[in-house]
Amino acid sequence: MNKTEFMRLWDIYSGILTPTQREFTDLYFNFDLTVSEIAAEKGVTRQAVSECLQTCKKQLEDLERKLGFAKNMDKISLEISLLVTKAKNWAENFKLKCPEFEQDIAKLSEILDRDYSENSSDALKN
Repeated sequence: MNKTEFMRLWDIYSGILTPTQREFTDLYFNFDLTVSEIAAEKGVTRQAVSECLQTCKKQLEDLERKLGFAKNMDKISLEISLLVTKAKNWAENFKLKCPEFEQDIAKLSEILDRDYSENSSDALKN
């Protein structure tokens, strides 16, 4: 598993790891500390840090294999992307065939083109 794949699984499943596992993986993957640096900072052996990282990788892979949240998120993202693309194409074709609805199609296009990341973040906070 490469670093990007690990971090994706870590973002999804890190709450299941122990506090020590979360801390070591965070220092290693997010703060780019080496195994030696983590060991020195935490007063443990390099082997202990290395074993912890390997155990975490295995746990996260096992969780994904069993639960499939990352795979499902990919599938949902792709489906949404395809849906929006189809809707945009339909709107453009409809605008050409029925110019009298150009303002309505412009509103629809604005809705489809809008960035909803801030709205979704706010909704998740509440």
